[in-house]
Amino acid sequence: MSELTTSEVRHGKRNFRKFLMPNVRGTFHDRARKDRIIETYGYREPGIERGNRLEMVPEMEPELVVPDLEGFQLKPYVSYRAAEVCQGEFTARDLFDAQYSEQVAKDFKAGFRDLEHHTRTVSERLSKEEALQRARQTGSDIFQPKWLTKIFQEQ
Repeated sequence: MSELTTSEVRHGKRNFRKFLMPNVRGTFHDRARKDRIIETYGYREPGIERGNRLEMVPEMEPELVVPDLEGFQLKPYVSYRAAEVCQGEFTARDLFDAQYSEQVAKDFKAGFRDLEHHTRTVSERLSKEEALQRARQTGSDIFQPKWLTKIFQEQ
C-alpha cells in the first residue's frame, strides 16, 4: 500500500528550473512598482508644498533679467558660415616669437652680442605688472605666431 497524503499532487514539490519565466528575477517586493517619481525637468515650484496644497511664496517666483542691447555692436551668436578656427597649442616658442624675437634680431643686427645688454633691454620693455596684465587680458591667447605666419606665406 501507498502512503496517505493530505495534499494534492499540484501542491507538491516543483522543479522551478523547468518553469521558464522570462525577464523575471528577484522577489515580489523587488519587482513591485516603485513610488512614482514626478519628473519636473529642472522646474521649481514657486512655493512650498503643505500636504496637498501649494502655498505661493512671492520671493520664490522667478524673474527674467533681460539686458538692453541697444547700440551693441556684436552679434549674439556665431554663424555657421563663420570660418573654422584651428589653433594649436601655445608653446614657449610662440611666446618667445611674440615678445622677444624682434628685439633679439634688432640687437643682433646692431652688433650687441653680450647677454647683459640683451637682458637689460628686454626686461626694461615691460614691467612685471604690465606683463601680467597683458597675459590675463581677453584675447591674449588668440593670435597666430609669427613663425607660423612666415610658413604660410612661403607656401
